[in-house]
Amino acid sequence: MDASILTVLVQDGITTGAIYALLSLALVLVFSVTRVIFLPQGEFVAFGALTLAAIQNGQAPGTALLLLALGGVTLAVEAGSALRLPQSRARLRRRWPWMLATQVLMPLLVVAITRYVDLQTLAMPLQILLALLIVVPMGPMIYRVAYQPLAHSSVLVLLIVSLGVHLAMVGLGLLMFGPEGSNTRPFTDLQFNLGESPVSGQSVIVLVSVAALIAVIYLFFERTLTGKALRATAVNRLGARLVGVGINQAGKLSFAMAAGIGALCGILIAPFTIVNYESGFIIALKGFVGAIFGGLASYPLAALGAVSVGLVESFSSFWASSFKELIVFTVILPILLWRSLTSHHIDEEA
Repeated sequence: MDASILTVLVQDGITTGAIYALLSLALVLVFSVTRVIFLPQGEFVAFGALTLAAIQNGQAPGTALLLLALGGVTLAVEAGSALRLPQSRARLRRRWPWMLATQVLMPLLVVAITRYVDLQTLAMPLQILLALLIVVPMGPMIYRVAYQPLAHSSVLVLLIVSLGVHLAMVGLGLLMFGPEGSNTRPFTDLQFNLGESPVSGQSVIVLVSVAALIAVIYLFFERTLTGKALRATAVNRLGARLVGVGINQAGKLSFAMAAGIGALCGILIAPFTIVNYESGFIIALKGFVGAIFGGLASYPLAALGAVSVGLVESFSSFWASSFKELIVFTVILPILLWRSLTSHHIDEEA
């Protein structure tokens, strides 16, 4: 190994580590707010990448129809809940126009755009925006349908629900996109040298995008009332509920943010590698390894752990490519052992 190879490996590790850092932040956010270990995070990565690939190929992505179906199911669940709980009927009547617009009219508009607009002629920023517009709303819809009715259940029950949602989304991904993988066009072909080291413009775009998104998330949690409400829910769900924070609204928002982060990560990683309907799970699992570094509670430690996972993966692919995945996932074992020896058991909040 010489200096040029070392530079390429470090650049590769930091770039993929930045993607894993975003995913680990999303996993920590969802778990902190809802106590859900969000196994379907990887499907949002795959859906984001494959939706953009379909758009760039001029095809109507199947995720647009899935969004419309989820919107209809969500609306039916809301109506059924109002019928069972008379005290919810007045609130449903007030929210009905907004729900109709977001759950039905917006998905119908998206389906119309994908069917009747020449998607290949759209500029890349518009293609990315359309892909995000299709995938991100699925997050709060899935929370409402699958998780909100069991919001006060144990972590184990929520984990079982996550497994079911993950398996369902993998099957839908196979149905919508087929077994073959796809990748997207690169954002730029720019290459330049930093001293004696070659640097890819694609990697720079990924790092700048990740840094900008982390800064936006930080400002959201520090400067906005909604962000502070999410932080309060993460610290103490019962206390947040007592002071008027809507637990269900916080759950939907955290799932929307996780879906957005997952879809964006898929879009950022798709030019580097071929993504298929099930490869998002492995990508998100590496983000989960980073989240374990922070104990599913600390954002900085999770981000640091995710970058470390990216570097370990990069150097493993050079030294022992056949055992790359084994080495990456083995890293979690000493972390789990250390946490099991140093952490104190805390009874789950009722």
